[in-house]
Amino acid sequence: MTIQKVGVVGCGLMGSGIAQVCAQSGFPTVVREVNSELVEKGLKGIEKNLARLVEKGSLTETARNEIRGRLKGATAIDELKDCDLVIEAIIEQLPAKRELFAALDTLCPAHTIFASNTSSLTVTEIAAVTKRPQRFVGLHFFNPVPIMKLVEVVKTIATDPAVYEEMISFGAKLGKTPVRANDSGGFIVNRLLVPYLLDAIRALEEGVGSVVDIDNSMKLGCGYPMGPFTLLDFVGLDTTYYISQIMFDEFKEKRFAAPPLLKRMVLAGWHGKKSGRGFYDYSDPANPKPMSL
Repeated sequence: MTIQKVGVVGCGLMGSGIAQVCAQSGFPTVVREVNSELVEKGLKGIEKNLARLVEKGSLTETARNEIRGRLKGATAIDELKDCDLVIEAIIEQLPAKRELFAALDTLCPAHTIFASNTSSLTVTEIAAVTKRPQRFVGLHFFNPVPIMKLVEVVKTIATDPAVYEEMISFGAKLGKTPVRANDSGGFIVNRLLVPYLLDAIRALEEGVGSVVDIDNSMKLGCGYPMGPFTLLDFVGLDTTYYISQIMFDEFKEKRFAAPPLLKRMVLAGWHGKKSGRGFYDYSDPANPKPMSL
């Protein structure tokens, strides 16, 4: 089966980005949010991104209008009933995802493929509430979706091989590099990235180096585009803490356990750049000040 129409649930940062790349790749796309204000906010963000591409000369006015014409905002879940593929990009909480897919399962025809953009939850556990686990995959995109070239295509033990190959092909049609991943906590990227980030926090706790020295060491010594603490602040300390809890619950290994400092910073509301404070203080955004222990 060839994907003709795509549905995206969630029009936040990730959902709007997914909807944008689907529409840019020629797919009529319905993006659904819980209220019209969130739909409008997400669509305006997409329009701003497209306008920027026009200004840069990498997109024509005609192409921009065609892309926008392929996008439709919705608040009713019924608007997704004739989609060949529905991609979920809502809050990273298992009960919410299971509730959504249980509703979609009764709404969408048997041929519709379901995909979750989860970064850490087990895809099998989400798919279990549906009667189509064989047509369920993970499609883990990276932020910002229109720019980042990777998509992890995750198969479960129940995923039909033909469905999986169709999703690999779909990822390529979006201009992404699809990587094949099994349904193991964190998949490939977070399986390797999260322990690295947590180890950086442990090194800070143990006095191995300062925030700036550890960041500079990984940037200049390993050629990373940003150091672990800058990345933690960008991703969100609360997000990293939540993912580490899920992965520790899955594997029961110390490398996935959140260091005490991370827990305390999250409890204090220091969630990184989005809250104004994390491993750096962003009171002056142009000149972030590192924390000291």
